[in-house]
Amino acid sequence: MHHPQNRSLADASGTDARSLAAAPALREPRHAPVAHVIRGGMIEGVHYGSVAVLGPDGEIRFHLGDIETACYPRSALKPLQAVAMVRAGLPLDGELLSLAAASHSGEERHLAGARRILDLAGFTEDDLRNVPDLPYAPAVRDVWVREHRPASRLAQNCSGKHAAMLYTCLLNGWPPANYLAPDHPLQTAIAETVEELTGQRIAQVTVDGCGAPLFAVSLHGLARAAARIATAAPGTPEARVADAMREYPEMASGAGRDVAALMRAVPGLLAKDGFEGVQVAALPDGSAIAVKIADGANRARIPVAAAALARAGVDPELLTAFAGEPMLGGGRPVGSVRPVSALLPRAVATPA
Repeated sequence: MHHPQNRSLADASGTDARSLAAAPALREPRHAPVAHVIRGGMIEGVHYGSVAVLGPDGEIRFHLGDIETACYPRSALKPLQAVAMVRAGLPLDGELLSLAAASHSGEERHLAGARRILDLAGFTEDDLRNVPDLPYAPAVRDVWVREHRPASRLAQNCSGKHAAMLYTCLLNGWPPANYLAPDHPLQTAIAETVEELTGQRIAQVTVDGCGAPLFAVSLHGLARAAARIATAAPGTPEARVADAMREYPEMASGAGRDVAALMRAVPGLLAKDGFEGVQVAALPDGSAIAVKIADGANRARIPVAAAALARAGVDPELLTAFAGEPMLGGGRPVGSVRPVSALLPRAVATPA
């Protein structure tokens, strides 16, 4: 997929479109077992998926499953979308830029932040084109239900991104009404950035749950993009996005969210989750991981990602809180969701 009208964005970064790898294959992914559901000492279930671990030099340090086939990153693509908007002039930093890359919980601070972005651009909630929804976090959603508050575009977890998209359109003189159209200048600019940062052409374009275009890349490419954002030179659009998310992880997610806790636990870590069991993360030295759980199970995403980060060189002691949720029997823990032994560093591997 090539977008000649945005060639200047790629040229400015020094990336030649001819250096891009071919789009990843569209095929049934060849996933492998990545996590076991253990109950009473027995494997009750198996989560399949794929895992990519890149070293500081960008080389594949470890992998399981199929890291080269096309997959949808879902919201794990948001840091790349945010980079594209900053390149196009979006002047946000700090909390508001973190919110622009967020899958937020719908807390009042998230709604207030999205309103601030809209106010800066002279738009209102009615100008957003994401789908109305209740807040993502169960506890926040429960409050809304008890208070009979209706679904809204502002409460939907992607509202920060959509508000930033409108702001970017204003700054560039692009029409705001159809900003989600795949051939809109904003979306072609985002596509160029996705291709540049992943190092490969986009395999497929569809529509994400919020209504924005969604681009299929490989897990390998997604990990490479995260590493490039996490290691970018100070002051660059990539570094601004990474700094904002690392400094304000709860604005990119929410209170009590595992991805925010992971960034708090591991110094310098940049991390973003996505629906359908996607997780990407990168360290300041350029090591990076990308995870896809085949059945989309959220319970396997974090323990598998934590094991992959240990493979990438993170001290396992920093990751003990992310080992996996317990399986209960009679209200007591009788097992857990555990990464497969092949994924664990040998020093901490345990038999299933």
